[in-house]
Amino acid sequence: MTPLYETSLNDSLGTLNTPNPLNLRRSSFSSFIGTSLHKAALLGQLEFCEVVLDIKPSLAIEVDSEGRCPLHLASFEGHIKVVKSLLFTNSDVCFIRDKDGNLPIHLAVSRGHIGVIEELIIAKPESIGMITNDGSVLHLCVMYNHFEALNLLLQLVRGSQQQVLNFKDKEGNTVLHLAVRLRHIKTIKHLLSLPEIRKAANTLNKAGHTVLDMLDLSQRDFISLIIEQILIEVGAQRSTNIAITYSQNMANEVESHRQSRWKRLENFWSKYLQYQGNWIEETRGTLMVVATVIATMTFQSALNPPGGVWQENTQSGGNKCTTYGICEAGTAVVGYVWSEDYIRFMAFNTISFYASLSVVLVLINGFPLKNKVIMWILTIVMTIAVTFMFLTYMWALGLVTPHHIYSRLYKLAYICVGAWGIILIVIGLIQTAQLVFWIKNRRKNFNIGPEQV
Repeated sequence: MTPLYETSLNDSLGTLNTPNPLNLRRSSFSSFIGTSLHKAALLGQLEFCEVVLDIKPSLAIEVDSEGRCPLHLASFEGHIKVVKSLLFTNSDVCFIRDKDGNLPIHLAVSRGHIGVIEELIIAKPESIGMITNDGSVLHLCVMYNHFEALNLLLQLVRGSQQQVLNFKDKEGNTVLHLAVRLRHIKTIKHLLSLPEIRKAANTLNKAGHTVLDMLDLSQRDFISLIIEQILIEVGAQRSTNIAITYSQNMANEVESHRQSRWKRLENFWSKYLQYQGNWIEETRGTLMVVATVIATMTFQSALNPPGGVWQENTQSGGNKCTTYGICEAGTAVVGYVWSEDYIRFMAFNTISFYASLSVVLVLINGFPLKNKVIMWILTIVMTIAVTFMFLTYMWALGLVTPHHIYSRLYKLAYICVGAWGIILIVIGLIQTAQLVFWIKNRRKNFNIGPEQV
């Protein structure tokens, strides 16, 4: 084994090619020292490493007394070419941990070897998310103040493994906690430029400290004042303030759950149904036209009902004329044939006519339409006028429909009346809610004295 060590130290390939290659196997048993490949990897002897790996590739996974494989040593010293050779032989060595729990990438990061870091990440990208006893790779960059390595890793992490940004070490410190404790101003500014880290600026460690608390634990000087200002600008708080804010939020949440159904209904009303504006005042002219048209239509329906009127007195012109003695000229034909249906038709028509005329009467007398009560009354009356106009139409349709298709029309009428009823129920609930909440608000305002106002 001694000649092999001398070969690795002197880079003497001639000695390595002696007729006794079993020395390679024997040397791997001496784990308390390490193999010749460990020595060559530590010294960066590329040609020697390539020959050894070619003869016995399994030496790439052999570990020394510290639990380190050759890749650990080459990564620690920053020998990029040796690292490439070892990775080419077996890239899985990236996941071998030494007795301290470090991967090769952790040792490379601790020394700031950017080229080696890139090669290790290219070989096994997932190794960037592995945690060591000192935290993540980002923690190691901050701990050993390797800003360039930190910048590289942040770019890679944001692209694929954003969860690494908020990993914690064994004390529960994020990378920002560590940067503040070590008072690395440049690193702190760079970390806070990332939205993911800014959002977690008030994270607590295991001791219950935020990043601002970490600053309070260190020496108070000009640097600490600068860092404090930087942290406050991004919304960082001390743990005591966070506790107060959390308690307030919890109290608000409890109070919110205590709200009654009435209160939630009132909030819904205030958000979606309260605002009415002065739409009736703005549409006074249009409302007058609509009411006038409805009154005209119902008036014409009364003078010219479905089926028309008798043109002259007769006793035999219809099957009912003999019952009543005579069918007088100018009277409705259906009044003799379907008396009950005609009465319902005229009742619907009259109610619609009366309601529309009531609206016209209110409008022409100049009542203040901005008044909530007047608005509510006008809305209800117009709803009645339109509804009974609809019923008048449906009943007239039934009076003039022949018997052989009456059943089909009857089904259509049921669908239309049912849909209209649903619309009226919704409108009625909304109007009732508006009236109830208006009365409640009026009472509330009435109960407030002048001195309270």
